[in-house]
Amino acid sequence: MRVTLFDLDGTLLPIDTDHAFNEHVLKLGWADPDQFRARNDAFYADYQRERLDIHAYVAFATAPWRQRDVREVNRARELFVETIVRPAVLPSALDLVKRHQRAGDLVAIVTATNDFVTRPVADLFGIDHLLATELERDASGRPSGAIRGAPAFREGKVARVEQWLLQQGIDRAALERCTFYSDSVNDIPLLGWVSHPVATNPGPALEQHAQLRGWPVLKLFHP
Repeated sequence: MRVTLFDLDGTLLPIDTDHAFNEHVLKLGWADPDQFRARNDAFYADYQRERLDIHAYVAFATAPWRQRDVREVNRARELFVETIVRPAVLPSALDLVKRHQRAGDLVAIVTATNDFVTRPVADLFGIDHLLATELERDASGRPSGAIRGAPAFREGKVARVEQWLLQQGIDRAALERCTFYSDSVNDIPLLGWVSHPVATNPGPALEQHAQLRGWPVLKLFHP
């Protein structure tokens, strides 16, 4: 059995869907533009510096829309996917995914971005298995602002992948090959866990880390 895992933002997409969806929310007038944008940018900077409090971030990011009518929020997500995400899906990324699928690999996206934002994005790539940070929901289906289970973030990605493999009936020892593509230094725990890590569109810190360990570096978006 061969398994291939992809990070999403910055890896398969040249945008950050979490940050971009928050900007989309602002354009809809659902939050105070100055305060919300400043906090959104601050959280994104924390992520890049490897010090993001993901629980605080999810509570912040969902606050403008979690009490809105579900149909209204779903329409906003559809607009986001069609106008922001779909144009960012590049042939090079699609071809990479399809190549692994044609080879018979079991393919999944593993992303810290929440499942509400990323499920339709995974669908654009034709990937059924999505291991995202899951939003806790109340009896009406609205997000509470908390995370359900372990977030798919840093070491949590390893835990989520291990759990998923068990659910698929796959023993890690029986894996012929497990590949993970990621751009983020936050993903070093999972990159170090798999047999075939690929630093993909990496930032300087991850590229240096990859070079020291002899990991391949893939520039998927830029030559």
